[in-house]
Amino acid sequence: MLTLEMKDVSWKRDGKYILRNINWRIEPGEHWAVIGLNGSGKTSLLGIISGYIFPSEGEVSLLGRKFGSCDLRELRKSIGWVSSSLQENLLVEEKVEDIVLSGRFASIGLYDTPSKRDRKRASELIAQFGCSEFKDRTYSTLSQGEKQRVILARSLMNNPKVLILDEPCTGLDIFAREHFLAGIDAISRSGNSPVMLYVSHHVEEILPVFNRTLLLRKGRVHSSGETRHVLSGSNLTDFFENPLEIAWRNGRLRIHLQL
Repeated sequence: MLTLEMKDVSWKRDGKYILRNINWRIEPGEHWAVIGLNGSGKTSLLGIISGYIFPSEGEVSLLGRKFGSCDLRELRKSIGWVSSSLQENLLVEEKVEDIVLSGRFASIGLYDTPSKRDRKRASELIAQFGCSEFKDRTYSTLSQGEKQRVILARSLMNNPKVLILDEPCTGLDIFAREHFLAGIDAISRSGNSPVMLYVSHHVEEILPVFNRTLLLRKGRVHSSGETRHVLSGSNLTDFFENPLEIAWRNGRLRIHLQL
């Protein structure tokens, strides 16, 4: 069963194409990076995958279920989501432990009564991502890096089959970024890792675990496939429309634009 299949997917807003002719298949066990500059359509693409935007044209299937003939509300329970924008919707005076627990119910705020099993799972995730020392603090008192680790723990409460990481390092300093990426790497090494989609406009954030990459430009797929092939110097020069040099170090890419 394919994790994701998009066939000739397009989406219009106000009569203008935001996404056009997207064809994309994600096989079980693959982890993908999605790279695009601002305005490339990344947010819209994620909106379609998660069922919050319905395509104007084409077909979408996630985890074997075709959009238009399944309950998207139930399907979303199989998706974990980490993004800076999610932070804006969280109740800032909520305690860390309660925010992580709310991931069990896919709610903003904790309104249901967690079971003992839920609390145990939350405690394990809080410890796994180094949040134990501030689990009783309110969300508003945390640093940006601490907040992202809390959101990461929350996203795993339901043992999702797909984990979307939407520009998760926005606003993080280099130390917080690397700490956060180490957490992503740890997830990938676990025995029950979800399929991960890492969305960014920074290629240097792509970890070796992301063995597939899709480049999105102006609402279209520029190229996709094996990461080392897609992120070649010649392909990135064409993608960014600027000459550049690349270097790989410890499985991660560095680029230098020749402006």
